[in-house]
Amino acid sequence: MPNQRLSVVVTRRLPDVVETRLKELFDVALRYDDAPMRREDLVEAVRRADVLVPTITDQIDATLLAQAGDKLKLIANYGAGVDHIDVQSARQRGILVSNTPGVVTDDTADMTLALMLAVTRRIPQGLAEMQGDGWRGWSPMAHLGTRIGGKRLGILGMGRIGQAVALRARAFGMQIHYHNRRRLRPEIEDALEATWWESLDQMVARMDVISVNCPHTPSTFHLMNARRLKLMKPSAVIINTSRGEVIDENALTRGLRAGEIAGAGLDVFEQRHDINPRLRELPNVVLLPHMGSATREGRIEMGEKVILNVKTFADGHRPPDQVVPSML
Repeated sequence: MPNQRLSVVVTRRLPDVVETRLKELFDVALRYDDAPMRREDLVEAVRRADVLVPTITDQIDATLLAQAGDKLKLIANYGAGVDHIDVQSARQRGILVSNTPGVVTDDTADMTLALMLAVTRRIPQGLAEMQGDGWRGWSPMAHLGTRIGGKRLGILGMGRIGQAVALRARAFGMQIHYHNRRRLRPEIEDALEATWWESLDQMVARMDVISVNCPHTPSTFHLMNARRLKLMKPSAVIINTSRGEVIDENALTRGLRAGEIAGAGLDVFEQRHDINPRLRELPNVVLLPHMGSATREGRIEMGEKVILNVKTFADGHRPPDQVVPSML
């Protein structure tokens, strides 16, 4: 669509610098109320826009896409994950989908290690004691956690983020193990000092820490199911900064309550913001509100990727970060 000022609808508030640039380049409708767009407003957006810029809070399913007008030609997702978008239905309607891969790799990996330390070193308990004015001085037996140095880390999903987690964990002296759809090239394995496990069951049963870093797809839904969670050592902990649907949350809660799993650090949840209330009650669980990618730098870079995808499309070319069903 060269030489045409595209109509762009953005569904959530974005950093000011990103919104300013969007206004300079396109005929853009911004979202000044920082709340998820209502379904009826999404319907109106897909009917009138050339480009929709949604986030993970927007469900872009086949029913919504069936109501899209002929104008809609690109869904430029603000974020790397696209499990909230029916990419196949979009493709059938001639609508391209793009995302923002690689931008939040380091931020998410940092948060993975932060959760790992928070769970194993009981940081939230210490913080609560200090904030509640309950601390009465040092004691040799108080707040005992476990060190992560020398422990076995099993990474589920060894893509960009999984590899970034491995690099950080090595600096803490952890042993790196991983399960992935495809084994990494030998030179990458050697650089990470990582051991590949073809059997996820065997890996899970032998690890001290499990880190979930794979996307949510039909094949990864409840990949960590009740049976597999029971394979974990009672002293092991599980960390999830990827997608909540990968873990059977009810089964995880039962395992944590029964002492079959030592702890969990969760930044994502199976029902998005509707969290299992029993998880909130557990002292061996650290819960965060999907903060893994929440840095100013990351949010701006995500916006820059969106702008590049839309601008490239406006110039008559395919977006550099186009998503196709075979990638999922």
